[in-house]
Amino acid sequence: MDKTILAYLLVMNIMAFAMYGLDKYYAMRDKWRISEKNLLLVAYLGGSIGAYAGMKIFRHKTKHAKFTIGVPLAIVLHIAIAVYVMIG
Repeated sequence: MDKTILAYLLVMNIMAFAMYGLDKYYAMRDKWRISEKNLLLVAYLGGSIGAYAGMKIFRHKTKHAKFTIGVPLAIVLHIAIAVYVMIG
């Protein structure tokens, strides 16, 4: 896989993890929050593993179906794309 793609995925996953942690921090302090749309968007744009790790480690968004189904679905989608690119 191209180094640029790997760097992009690394940045997206770090960013997703940080966003989930930051949103949990804000939630606990009744502060401005990161929108659910943006949390899911960063997961679907390549940060699915970071988002999943953030959900588990920070125990954040684990009771919302759109996250408990959507983020693992993004992981499956990214794996399918990677397999397709590597085989096809």
